[in-house]
Amino acid sequence: MMKPGYSPLPRLATCLLILLGALGAGCGKQPAATPAVTAAPAEKRYALKGEIVKADLGRRVLIVTHDEIKGFMPRMTMEFKVSQGDLAIAQPGQHIRAELVQRDDGMYLEKIWPDDEATARALDAAAKALAQDTAMRGKEAYREIGEALPEFTLLDQDGRAVAGSRFRGKQVVLNFIFTRCPIATMCPAATLRMMDLQKAARAAGAKDFELVSLSLDPEYDTPGVLKEYAAVRGIDLSNWSFLTGPDAAVRHLLAQLGVIREFEGDTIKHTLATVLINEQGKIIYRMDGSMWTPEDFVRRLKKE
Repeated sequence: MMKPGYSPLPRLATCLLILLGALGAGCGKQPAATPAVTAAPAEKRYALKGEIVKADLGRRVLIVTHDEIKGFMPRMTMEFKVSQGDLAIAQPGQHIRAELVQRDDGMYLEKIWPDDEATARALDAAAKALAQDTAMRGKEAYREIGEALPEFTLLDQDGRAVAGSRFRGKQVVLNFIFTRCPIATMCPAATLRMMDLQKAARAAGAKDFELVSLSLDPEYDTPGVLKEYAAVRGIDLSNWSFLTGPDAAVRHLLAQLGVIREFEGDTIKHTLATVLINEQGKIIYRMDGSMWTPEDFVRRLKKE
């Protein structure tokens, strides 16, 4: 039987992941262009674990005390250039893991993730429980309209662990995006529609609703990347959360919500869906693709 609001043949789109390389977030000013083709600055990458001492907003650096990096440098406190998103959510005393990137023009930190024990335990336990739930459901992993949204714990754009239960008592519109998607009719269109929905629902008097965008690319979409993605677009985060990683949890959520995601080298093939969840956590409406209109959800948020 065809599922309500669900197309059995959702359009498959290829979203090319743009490799940032030496132009990654936090890069300094690039050299002036010349007619000759110049090589990208050489860089080396190292895994780093440490504790944030201070975020210097004016100089756009994090001061971090990091553990020894074997074969490179001993434990020390030093400055690193970072993206605006990572800088915005940095908290003194926060434990992090990241990639130290050594370039000709300085030291950078990229792929910054919170690394405190409590957060790690919460994410790991929730991911394992979600994997077990998917396995138990087997071929019936896909959740039909009328079923409850699976339990999960992910990180939001501020690096906070967020459990699905946090949204109980509110209506939730959930969609799927990733920040490097360059296809205008896919993730960028989905984000614009969510922005329009947020404004239209408020204008129509809808109350107690939340928007949630789940990243399809948690390897790249760290909390800081999501924070900057929202800031660049002027997104109101008062009732909109961007969620990411760990990838194992994302994979099982996608399976249970009927969203296809396949990696082929530097390419992601994926489908899109926008799902409405009621105050009790049950899925009550679904639109596949990115061509839905805000009105599709506004009248349901108002329960007309």
